[in-house]
Amino acid sequence: MGLSRPHKVGNGVPARWVSLFCIASFFLGVLVVNRFWGVPDPEKIDEEAAPLEKDQSRREAANGVGDILSQVSQTHDVIMALDKTISTLEVQLATARSSKYGNDEGSPMVIKPGGEPLKERQKVFFVMGIMTAFSSRKRRESIRETWMPQGDELKKLEEEKGIIMRFVIGHSATTGGVLDRAIEAEEEKHKDFFRLNHIEGYRELSSKTQIYFTAAVSKWDADFYIKVDDDVHINLGMVGSTLARHRSKPRTYIGCMKSGPVLANKGVKYHEPEYWKFGEEGNKYFRHATGQIYAISKDLATYISVHHHILHKYANEDVSLGSWFIGLDVEHIDERSLCCGTPPECEWKAQAGNPCAASFDWSCSGICKSVERMEEVHERCGEGDEAIWHTSF
Repeated sequence: MGLSRPHKVGNGVPARWVSLFCIASFFLGVLVVNRFWGVPDPEKIDEEAAPLEKDQSRREAANGVGDILSQVSQTHDVIMALDKTISTLEVQLATARSSKYGNDEGSPMVIKPGGEPLKERQKVFFVMGIMTAFSSRKRRESIRETWMPQGDELKKLEEEKGIIMRFVIGHSATTGGVLDRAIEAEEEKHKDFFRLNHIEGYRELSSKTQIYFTAAVSKWDADFYIKVDDDVHINLGMVGSTLARHRSKPRTYIGCMKSGPVLANKGVKYHEPEYWKFGEEGNKYFRHATGQIYAISKDLATYISVHHHILHKYANEDVSLGSWFIGLDVEHIDERSLCCGTPPECEWKAQAGNPCAASFDWSCSGICKSVERMEEVHERCGEGDEAIWHTSF
C-alpha cells in the first residue's frame, strides 16, 4: 500500500507543519510566561505551598518586570540618541549642499583647488544682514553713527558675542561700473559689507533675500539668521535677548506676523501679479512676518539654501519667505517688540525699562525720513550703547 500525500493548506504548506508550529508556539509562550512572570508549572501547583515560596515567586516576577522596564528605558534612550544623531547628520548634509549652492550664488566662502573648504564655518549666535541699495549710502552712515558698532567694536562683537552684522548688497547690471567701485571703496573703509552674486533691483528683492540666506548659511554656522531693512532702528541687546528665548527650538520663524490684502490692481504699490493663486479677489495673504525685520533659525535657513532652486518667488519678498514655510513644521512666533513705532511709542517703553528690539513707522514701511531721524530715534528709544556688552545670551 503506497504512502498517501500529506494534506496541504494555504500556499502549499503541509497541515502537519502548521500543527507542529502551533504546538511549538504554545510551549514557547508558556516558557516566556514562566520566565518573565514566574507562573509555576501546572503539575507543581500546591494549594498548601508555604508563604515563603509564594513570596519568592512574587519577587522573581517583580524582578522580571523590573528587568523589562529597564530594558525598555535603555532602548528608548538609544532610540533618542540615534534620532539626535540622524538629525545632526541631516543638518550636516544640508549644510554641505548649501555650501556648494552658496558658492555658486557668489558666497564669499573660499574653496581650495581640490574642492575642500579652506576652513570650517565660524560658529556664531546670529547673523544680521542689513539689506541696502547703491542709492542708500546716507542711510548706511546714519546706522553706523547710531546702533551699529564700527571698526574694532564690530570685530569685538563677533568674537565676544557671536554677532555678525553686515550690509547686504549685490552688483549693478554693469559689473565693475561706477556703482560697484563706490561700494568697494566704502567696503575698504568700513569692512562691513556682504556682497552677493545678485543684480540689484527693486523687483528682485525676493531673489536677493533667497540668495542672502543661501550665502550666509554657507559662510557662518549661526543659530539664527536675520534680515532687516536699512531704515529700521535696532537695539542689539534686545534682539539678542529675544532670540535667546527661542534658541532650543529647531524651526522658528520670528517676526511681527501679519496678513495683508492681496492687491490685484496693476500700478499700485505691492501689486501681486499672481493674485489669482490666493483665491477670490479681495482675499488676504496667509500669515507671514512683515518684511522690515524677521529672524529664522538655522534649520529654516539651511532649508532655503538647499532648496533655493525650486522655491517660488512672489512679488513681495516677505510673502515669498512666508510661502516657503507653508506645509513645513515651523513655529511662527509673533514678536511685537520687533515692530514698535518711533517716538513717542518706543520712548515710553524705553523709559519703562523695556526697550523695543526694533522700531519703525508702519506708514513708511520703515522710519520716515530715516537719514534725518535715525539719530533722534536712537537717542530717545535706544537701550544704551553699552547694553549689548552687558547682556548675556
